[in-house]
Formats: sequence, C-alpha cells, structure tokens
Amino acid sequence: MKLLVSACLLGVGCRYDGKSNQIPRLAELMKKHTCIPVCAELFGGLPTPRVPAERRGNKVINRDGEDVTDAFVRGTAEVLRLADLYGCKAALLKERSPSCGSGQIYDGTFTKTLVEGDGLTAQLLKKKGLTIYGESQIGELLDERPFFFSI
Repeated sequence: MKLLVSACLLGVGCRYDGKSNQIPRLAELMKKHTCIPVCAELFGGLPTPRVPAERRGNKVINRDGEDVTDAFVRGTAEVLRLADLYGCKAALLKERSPSCGSGQIYDGTFTKTLVEGDGLTAQLLKKKGLTIYGESQIGELLDERPFFFSI
C-alpha cells in the first residue's frame, strides 16, 4: 500500500527540536508498504528547530504566543496534494502532534495535558477519507492481529 508517513517517524530530524521519532520497526514497514514522507510543518515553511506549537481550537499557537496556523494550513495542503498524487488511502502519523495527532492532542497550554482531538493534517486527511494510524498502531499495518483462544 502507498502510505503517507510522518517524516519524523522515518528518521528525519524535523521535529520542533530538530530530532526525529524514528519507529523501531521501520525496516519491516518499508518492506511491506511504499512510504511517502510528509511533514506539514516543514512543507508550510516553518524552520527546524522551531518553537513548539499546540492546537487551540481552530488555531495553532506556538509557545511564544505566535499564531502559526497559516503555516500549518499551507503544509497540510501539500500533504493532501501528495496523498492525491500517490493515491494514498492511509497515513501513519505522529501521535499527539498539533499537525499529525489523531484522537488525542495536547490542549494548547504546553503542560502536556492531552485532550480529545486531531491535529490539523490528520483532521483533513480523515475528511478526505484516509485511514489514520498512530505509531502505536504499527502492528495493524504489519498485519499483526491479536490471537484469541476459543474455548
């Protein structure tokens, strides 16, 4: 399957702090899927490293109070363009990110408090019909299903 993957999960040092979040089972994933690296923050023109940002409602605000929503929107548009170009039906995205988080994100107070919600990119990819996986769900992409005993 052609799969959008957060570039940081593939080992690219594009996190806000210039580091990566490379997943331990990267080689297995790349044997099974065609991975297309994406980073809405970089695509939107934000530097690495950069001031961390979190979602506050429909906006993305960095820790210094600067509204960086426009950069996230520009970057998300590029991610959507790549999804269309490559015919991607799914994405493996960085959990809790203001761009890529799916289901839970930080609440915008920079206190590591999680709330229900999606990052901007994950939200729009879902609206386009893509299935979103977080890095903790990599087993599903590697066809690992839980084994149940029947009695």
